[in-house]
Amino acid sequence: MSEINWAALAPILVLLMGFVVWCWVDISRNEVRYLPKWLWAVICIISIPIGAIVYLLVGRDTSPIK
Repeated sequence: MSEINWAALAPILVLLMGFVVWCWVDISRNEVRYLPKWLWAVICIISIPIGAIVYLLVGRDTSPIK
């Protein structure tokens, strides 16, 4: 079994964490659909990056401001 090359994985990990933080900021600033905001935030952090992608596709409220 080979060792993990952390220097090669570091940029990917930084991008993934930045994506999750960006989704958290988006959740806090905008309205969401189907679930409460706190639950979308938990989903985003538990299942990186799938949770954040699901939030952007399903949970983000893109309706125009009333």
